[in-house]
Amino acid sequence: MTNASPLTERHVTDHCTPGDPHCITCSDEGIEMTVVELTQCGAQCRDLNGIDQRVEVDLVEPVQAGDVLLVHAGVAIATVSRPPAPNQPAAS
Repeated sequence: MTNASPLTERHVTDHCTPGDPHCITCSDEGIEMTVVELTQCGAQCRDLNGIDQRVEVDLVEPVQAGDVLLVHAGVAIATVSRPPAPNQPAAS
């Protein structure tokens, strides 16, 4: 007899797959958002649908306008990309 219940084993197997885009804690998704401007309380960011949201950026600082961040529950958790520096050509 095992100590783990079949329900727990099934739950972990069914819902915690490596390709799952949802948070296993709250079922929310990480969303790519672009930094529009920096504010005293984080950054004003815009998603691909044009919706703006204030985002906490403490975990990924420093950030600048044009950075693309992965945002979960109003908190930036990763930097996806940065715009090229003014004197550098864009990557092709």
